[in-house]
Amino acid sequence: MKKIPFPLVSLFFGILFSLIGIVNLFWGNDSFFGVFLVGLSLIYYPPIQRWLEATTGFVIPGMAKIALGAFLLWASLGVGELFEKIGMIGK
Repeated sequence: MKKIPFPLVSLFFGILFSLIGIVNLFWGNDSFFGVFLVGLSLIYYPPIQRWLEATTGFVIPGMAKIALGAFLLWASLGVGELFEKIGMIGK
């Protein structure tokens, strides 16, 4: 069985959190939360990770990304009522 490369997993979560942020940005009453989610999702994109490392020399640890991902999922699914907002898209 082949291993999944970490940049591919990071890209997946970047896209997922960006889409969740876009849903929160345009549907519901908390567009600033959507901007917050889209902004935080940028750290998951490999080109932005490389740019951050090249310009500042700072690398975001993997455990910090996992903790941030858990927080973003909790905030968007529980507190952010994501499923209700997805239901509002078709209306």
